[in-house]
Amino acid sequence: MRFQRYVALGDSFTEGVGDADPARPNGVRGWADRAAVALAQQYAGLTYANLAIRGRKLRPILAEQMVPALALRPDLVTIYAGANDVLRPRIDIDALVADYDAAIARLVGAGAQVVMFTAYDPGGAPVFAFLRGRFAIYNELVREVAERHGATLVDFWRLRDYRDDRMWDTDRMHMSSAGHQRMAMAVLDALGVEHDLEPLPLPPAVLLTPAQRRAAHLAWAKEHAGPWVGRRLRGTSSGDALSPRYPLLAPPAA
Repeated sequence: MRFQRYVALGDSFTEGVGDADPARPNGVRGWADRAAVALAQQYAGLTYANLAIRGRKLRPILAEQMVPALALRPDLVTIYAGANDVLRPRIDIDALVADYDAAIARLVGAGAQVVMFTAYDPGGAPVFAFLRGRFAIYNELVREVAERHGATLVDFWRLRDYRDDRMWDTDRMHMSSAGHQRMAMAVLDALGVEHDLEPLPLPPAVLLTPAQRRAAHLAWAKEHAGPWVGRRLRGTSSGDALSPRYPLLAPPAA
């Protein structure tokens, strides 16, 4: 396919959280921006919009972003959704994915090539490892939806590069700049689009003693986990005051 109108949908993963860039809207860049630039190098005249907002669960993503996205008549859509739902104490995964399935059918029916993602494997994460089975079920259902509708799938669960802590931001929940670059490469590769992106250099690995590791876990819990849990209890989101970074199609900024 020759892509001309690329629209990115989703939550913090697609908004670009963890890939800081104060010069850009909401102060982030992200894999979608990086992929859009590479796409524009292959498809002259390609334009790009990014409607993703951090903290959004799947149904709010569909309710808020689908209509504006379809109005842009995209021929390429990337959508990452559901991980914020799976993290909640209660979830009906089958009902959630049924809504996701209907949305993907609508995007495909509008003529877009859709790129979907599985969620990351949290098995190595000390705080979220207990949810690994729930994520595995969700991911298998996502794979079925992608297969049913002929969507392109980026299987994040199987990208073992992300076992490296340096692929993650200090909050341990969002990808670092290197992680976003790697995801842009994965998306382009899944689409079969030629590109010249290469992995970003990683800082030297740091080996911690058990005592240092415990101290790092406590510092992380205070700085990141605590506020995250607090927002869940208050029913608020880090994205409540934010607007989409690029609500209208325009040439991607390098």
